[in-house]
Amino acid sequence: MDPPGYNCFVDRDRMDAAVQDLGPKELSCTEPQELKQLARQGYWARSYALRGKVYQRLIRDIPCRTVTPDASVYSDIVGKIVGKHSSSSLPLPEFVDNTQVPSYCLNARGEDAVRKILLCIANQFPDVSFCPALPAVVALLLHYSTDEAQCFENACRILACNDPSRKLVDQSFLAFESSCMTFGDLVNKYCQAAHKLMVAVSEDVLQVYADWQRWLFGELPLGHFARVFDVFLVEGYKVLYRVALAILKFFHKVRAGQPLESDSVKQDIRTFVRDIAKTVSPEKLLEKAFAIRLFSRKEIQLLQMANEKALKQKGITVKQKRQFVHLAVHAENFHSEIVSVKEMRDIWSWVPERFALCQPLLLFSSLQHGYSLTRFYFQCEGHEPTLLLIKTTQKEVCGAYLSTDWSERNKFGGKVGFFGTGECFVFRLQPEVQRYEWVVIKHPELTKPVSLEAAATPSLLGRPTSSDPADRLSPFLSARHFNLPSKTESMFMAGGNDCLIVGGRLPALQAGLLPALGHVAQEMGAKSWGVPKPLPWRVPHVRDRQRKRAGTVGAGAGAGVGAGIGGSTVGAPARGTEGQPCGFREVSGRAGAGSPSKRGC
Repeated sequence: MDPPGYNCFVDRDRMDAAVQDLGPKELSCTEPQELKQLARQGYWARSYALRGKVYQRLIRDIPCRTVTPDASVYSDIVGKIVGKHSSSSLPLPEFVDNTQVPSYCLNARGEDAVRKILLCIANQFPDVSFCPALPAVVALLLHYSTDEAQCFENACRILACNDPSRKLVDQSFLAFESSCMTFGDLVNKYCQAAHKLMVAVSEDVLQVYADWQRWLFGELPLGHFARVFDVFLVEGYKVLYRVALAILKFFHKVRAGQPLESDSVKQDIRTFVRDIAKTVSPEKLLEKAFAIRLFSRKEIQLLQMANEKALKQKGITVKQKRQFVHLAVHAENFHSEIVSVKEMRDIWSWVPERFALCQPLLLFSSLQHGYSLTRFYFQCEGHEPTLLLIKTTQKEVCGAYLSTDWSERNKFGGKVGFFGTGECFVFRLQPEVQRYEWVVIKHPELTKPVSLEAAATPSLLGRPTSSDPADRLSPFLSARHFNLPSKTESMFMAGGNDCLIVGGRLPALQAGLLPALGHVAQEMGAKSWGVPKPLPWRVPHVRDRQRKRAGTVGAGAGAGVGAGIGGSTVGAPARGTEGQPCGFREVSGRAGAGSPSKRGC
């Protein structure tokens, strides 16, 4: 077999070791679905020549704005921008954010060419203010380009994509940061074990997740990154989330039993990704990535927009020195008789990231406001989301994250009607840390249609909707995503004149919270977005044999409340009152030495 005809920018020996040129030389496929399957299978991954042709074809088909710089523009401007200087002596554009240019299998001439191309791109795209992924993209494209001008044109087309439904690379700090927040939300949903490990060993888990793009665009070796890029050009940005989640899963599998230091976890992940070829092949990485049942592209886009909106409301649109985007709960501003600052920070790791930007504000406390349910509603109405914390007479601490304003209860004409969204969850802190997620996501067969005579739950479809997609909530809340029949639909929270209910409308599993309540915290400036349909929820086992009767209330030192219906309270093991499995699944366990985590899922 003839040796592959590498271009002048590639180190032949390193390229031969990284990419075996054994594959087909032509690609006749034109159907998108077939092309997707071939990309995932690595059809052109083993042929240097074919991969170059496929890249040209795929990038040429990207819809771009009318005026997009091409190869001829590069030829015209490169001399003026670089001049007689060596490109290595010129600073890289500010939008790369001090990102090192990965060399992969480039020789010295190739590395020099990447810098020139980046400088020319900066000249032609003054609107690109933050794009740390671009050096890796340009470096990879240069391996498969005939010359610098062709590589420049291909990179420009990726930046100039004007299809709103086809996001390729982040080009502003706002977009980049919202992508990091979205990734954190996805980790919280899909990598529970890894999230527990990250929370246990890192002081700021959000800063760890903010590094996710660097894992892909810079740390992955060429063989792995090229395979990811093959699929990325066909399927888009969602692939990056998938692969990053898969990397985190593999890291947890390899390092779960080994000691990790909080100040080195970011570097540990980078090192793992850099050396991933020792333990995980490109095929295995992609197999793991596509085994994750991720949300749809449209739903992820809605979550991204919601996160962007939250950042804008906090005034975080550009990167500033000494600015911490992810704000933790500040010890000096937080006081509670029920939970410590550390416990509150633990809870904050479960909250959707767009709300974790904000500081909690105390709205209601039984010590200050008494035990009137009317007063509770008065204090909390107009605020969303809220966090309900309860301490029982047995010193147990439990609570719920409630996404919707309690004023929604007024729409049911005095009857007990359910509302809320799929981001609600329940948890327990004492005697052990447990968080319960909606198990129907993975086991819809557990949901059975049950009528509630005392409840009228009208559809929310008649509610006026905003024209701004960012004002509709969250991708996690779409009932159609889980293929649930309408007869099983329910919501999470309800309130009447004599009780409020958290956990959904299945009678045997309801947990009534009497008008003796603990703290309710609310994130300042946070907003919630509407949900089109109700969802089926169930609560954990609510039996508590120690309760003599409903409404046993005590006020210990700084206590919140005891609560119950029919001798029941929230926060016992995840089994139903009659032994049936519940719709919430435990996703965090006991904290302590040797335990992966006290928080997270």
